[in-house]
Amino acid sequence: MTEVQSPFASSYLPADDGFRRTLHNEVHARPQARIRIPALVVYVAVLNEDASREQECAHLRALPGQQELSLERMQGNFLRLRFDGYTMKWERHSEFTRYSLVQPLPEHAQLGASDPELLGALVLPPDWLRNIPGRTIAAIKVVMVHGDLADAEGTLEVAQRWFGAHPMVASLMGSNGHSWAVTDFMLRPSGFERILVIGPQSTSQTRAGRISQRLLELETYRLMALRGLPAAKELAPFLAQAEAELADITAQLENKSAADQDLLDTLVSLSARVERATATHVYRFSATRAYQALVAQRIAELREQIIPGTQTIGEFMQRRLSPAMATVAATEQRLASLSERVARASALLRTRVDIVTESQNQQLLAKLTRGQEIQLHLQTTVEGLSIAAISYYVISLLLYAAKALKAGGVPLNPEVAAGALIPLVLWGVWSATRRIHKSVVELGKRVD
Repeated sequence: MTEVQSPFASSYLPADDGFRRTLHNEVHARPQARIRIPALVVYVAVLNEDASREQECAHLRALPGQQELSLERMQGNFLRLRFDGYTMKWERHSEFTRYSLVQPLPEHAQLGASDPELLGALVLPPDWLRNIPGRTIAAIKVVMVHGDLADAEGTLEVAQRWFGAHPMVASLMGSNGHSWAVTDFMLRPSGFERILVIGPQSTSQTRAGRISQRLLELETYRLMALRGLPAAKELAPFLAQAEAELADITAQLENKSAADQDLLDTLVSLSARVERATATHVYRFSATRAYQALVAQRIAELREQIIPGTQTIGEFMQRRLSPAMATVAATEQRLASLSERVARASALLRTRVDIVTESQNQQLLAKLTRGQEIQLHLQTTVEGLSIAAISYYVISLLLYAAKALKAGGVPLNPEVAAGALIPLVLWGVWSATRRIHKSVVELGKRVD
């Protein structure tokens, strides 16, 4: 690990860990926005898989006065650009990048309006939003206005008219009820959805910034969590087919109705397909769990209270989000269970193959043992015949030698002499054979 001398430590502390400054400053990496009400916040989140940091930097340079924007300023994944009367915030995350424009709210879009048009009053260059690198995952217009929260019925009626009579949900936020958040969760022809925030005149700029950030993050994380749902639906037919195939393999394994090699080939193919599906979807399912946890956290941070006659944002969202999250979780568990069951079936088939192999090895060993016994018997027989043959030739030589001695004048009966030497010759040949056999055995032991 790299050590860095801290500029603050001097002689009071050891050298810094290489990540100390980075980790410490992470708490300041994305400072809170300060929003002066009334305000319009235009927010776009895009998937950045195919959008590099260089492309995003080039796009930000298209803003007025930012032609000299350097890539180094974007290395911290957060950048706030301030202009005359508005700000642009850029944030890059692991899967998506967020662009947040904060500008004054035009007069025609104040609380008394009826379904006002908002994009025509944007201070951004034409087509700047449309040319953002990436693919849109969330697009939200947050309108923040002052209103009288004490007159709940009147404020709710005005908010309903502002949304154009669309069905809406609303929450009184904060334990002390400091502001309202109203939305209809509908995508309009422009591709944006709307959130209306109503706060009293005493709402501070920092509080307005926190409210905006929480609501935008809540909706973004909800949509990112739901990205696991299409993957779960796409995987469902494969899981059904794979489970049926595994059940068929298990039945054949139980009934011994198929050759082991055929079962093994089928099981290996199924296992490969399951592992490929797991590798393809495991990140998406894990990310869904993480985003779901963030959604729950952001809802808790709103500390919602009920506004009579409406449903809270958290309740509305959870009722519609929970079934999707349950589907994703069930699919993830189903895929993991299928992988485990394939592994168990493979273990069963391997056990059966091992048993068959062991039985074949035992039969082969028995045949080898029988063969060795026959070979030993034959060897013993051959040794006996060899002793007799060698003895015969030795005695024949001795008989010729006795006849030669008799012809030389030695008073000797060759036949009698040869007959008398037969026991001695047999013993001598047998002893020599045993010694040779013993030497061969000892030599084999030394080699082993």
